Amino acid sequence: MQLTQSFHKAALEQPDAYATVFRQRKTTFAQFVERVSRVAGALHALDVAHGDRIGILALNSDRYLEYVFGTLWAGAVVNPVNTRWSVSEIAYSLNDCGTAILFIDETFAHLAQPLRERCPVLRHVIWCGEGVPPAGMHGDDYEGWLGRATPAADAQRSGNDLAAILYTGGTTGVPKGVMLSHANLVSNALCALAAASRPVVQAVLHTAPLFHIGAMALVFQAALRGAKHVVLGGFDPGTVIETIAAEHVNETFVVPTMIKAMLDHPGFATHKLSSLTSVLYGAAPIDSTLLQRALGKLPASQFVQLYGMTEIAPVAAVLPAHCHTPDSQKLKSAGRPAPICEIRIVDPASGEPLPTGQVGEVAVRGPSVMMGYWNKPEETAKALRNGWMHTGDGGYMDEDGYLFITDRIKDMIISGGENVYSTEVENALLAHPAVEACAVIGIPDEKWGEAVHAVIVLRAGHQLTLEEIRDHCRQLIAGYKCPRSVAFRAELPLSAAGKLLKYKLREALVNNPAPAPNTPA
Repeated sequence: MQLTQSFHKAALEQPDAYATVFRQRKTTFAQFVERVSRVAGALHALDVAHGDRIGILALNSDRYLEYVFGTLWAGAVVNPVNTRWSVSEIAYSLNDCGTAILFIDETFAHLAQPLRERCPVLRHVIWCGEGVPPAGMHGDDYEGWLGRATPAADAQRSGNDLAAILYTGGTTGVPKGVMLSHANLVSNALCALAAASRPVVQAVLHTAPLFHIGAMALVFQAALRGAKHVVLGGFDPGTVIETIAAEHVNETFVVPTMIKAMLDHPGFATHKLSSLTSVLYGAAPIDSTLLQRALGKLPASQFVQLYGMTEIAPVAAVLPAHCHTPDSQKLKSAGRPAPICEIRIVDPASGEPLPTGQVGEVAVRGPSVMMGYWNKPEETAKALRNGWMHTGDGGYMDEDGYLFITDRIKDMIISGGENVYSTEVENALLAHPAVEACAVIGIPDEKWGEAVHAVIVLRAGHQLTLEEIRDHCRQLIAGYKCPRSVAFRAELPLSAAGKLLKYKLREALVNNPAPAPNTPA
């Protein structure tokens, strides 16, 4: 169970085959291993020891992959930074796990100095962008920095050695660092590959942001199969379509909103996409109407849904291709538990298993379940009980063993494939002096799947507009977490025990699906 092993194999078995493609740069497996060993050597020269955390704040690129495997080669731990976070959120994650070295590219170079000021743990900033870096970063350019490094031997970290700390939003209002071992990530990659039969793959496209566990998981799955990694800086439907055709891409991971954007793009019909045999998607079930369109326009492609979370590295259940027909009774399910992964539905309070068909909390057990949350023993103890990861998702299992997700017990909102935790947004809103009380829920959105909706009780004598609320929130949390709509109330619905009843807010929106954003509801 060693994440670097796949590239040792590929360098021996197909040294001249392409390992990475990014823009005009193409690197063979032999070259990639050499470059990765130099990244590790350069990190050793900065006194990086086994287990040290190395971060990256950058868009997708071939150098991002070199960072991942170079860090692992050095025996260190990857800490990819969510590029959509605010400076405060980024600084928290770096300080929390003691990330001393940060790779950064030209898109985020302007954040280097603010992060230095907020992160006393940050010792070195390494340039991984194009051209000459700003002052204060290592190397006159990335290639020069890499070329001067002495190649290092693979540290051969494996098994229960820590490989990654991936930060995910939390109900406490601050991110939590999910600790994943080499064994967690390798076993999950193998598990996901075994869960649903896929055609032979030669080229995989990475367009989802690599700081996401779903995108990172595809990197490890593709590496195990010796596939070529075709990398895009981000998602643009036209570029994705062109790249699939040009590089004969066989497989990619997206969210349903990305699929719709591709099908709607005017350039879709002008490119041959018959090489694309597998479309993996996650974050939400696919709408039957969208699936019917996709099947019609991508007849060579099979669709596979992956359900999971960062804490499970990430795949727990898989909905295979044969369930992806518009009239399938299982299309709205998250699929069946993946091999060597157990799923059961439990009572959220007692943890006791519930009968088939009864809604409860989804719990998962298996070798890919995380080691715990970094420096958060109480949060870890709440999530990991008797070997089971309590996901916070509500759902049920049907008589055929398919998992259906009904609600998010932790009130997580999924907007455009991004996880937004309502408590985090509520904490930001409550920091405004005009806000007396608030509640945040997800509402259906045609483009994003769900949108963040705030219900606010104002303090006496105060007024707020949606734009004022968004401007305030942007100072504390990422832009995609900020409310897209708001309703003002005199009071929030509470139970006799004083508990906020969010379901009543959702019921109100069913009866009035288009609330005026800046007027009392």
